[in-house]
Amino acid sequence: MCKRPKGGRLAIFGAGGSGREIAWLAQRCWGPRLALTFLVDEVAPTEPECNGIPIAQLADFSKRHPGSQVVMAIGDPQHREQCARRCQEAGLSFATLVHPHAEISPWVSLGLGTVVCASSVITTNVSLGQHVHVNVDCTVSHDVDLGDFTTLSPGVHIAGWVSVGRGVFFGTGAVVKNGCRQRKIRINDGAIIGAGACVIGDVDRGATVVGVPARSIAAD
Repeated sequence: MCKRPKGGRLAIFGAGGSGREIAWLAQRCWGPRLALTFLVDEVAPTEPECNGIPIAQLADFSKRHPGSQVVMAIGDPQHREQCARRCQEAGLSFATLVHPHAEISPWVSLGLGTVVCASSVITTNVSLGQHVHVNVDCTVSHDVDLGDFTTLSPGVHIAGWVSVGRGVFFGTGAVVKNGCRQRKIRINDGAIIGAGACVIGDVDRGATVVGVPARSIAAD
């Protein structure tokens, strides 16, 4: 579902836990011969490599390999958007990654830079924006829209007829009940859905909700 990067080279922005997982995902998609590089913002990386993959500074890599493809390995939606902007300004393009053991119907739209991990299922008439992260073992049912830079942590389940805004973060094991054709459940831009929360209605822009059923909590 995703095309092998030109020249067999892929950069991964971020060398933390998410970066290591996405490196593994990329190798599952395109084989061990894929030339991978972790990118960081530091002037000089503190370590030369991670899991046998070299670590390079963004500015240096973009000069040596102009136009190369990169995928973002940043869990926080706002931080991921900022880093994606820096990569774009450095002249890099973006890759889309879908694990071979993810199930995605032909009636799913994937935005540029999106990542879908192993054992996730995305059914039908679903739209994922740019740089969306769908982690392991998630389900996204029919007639769902996920806005740009949204993150689904492991084990998130979103039922049908749900509209998710830009930069929404779902904690591990969060669930959203189904809306209906006449009235989708709406989770607005920048919302945070706590781990294990069960969302049964709309969530305001920038709100943090936790619990079963999910209720808003005051920001610190």
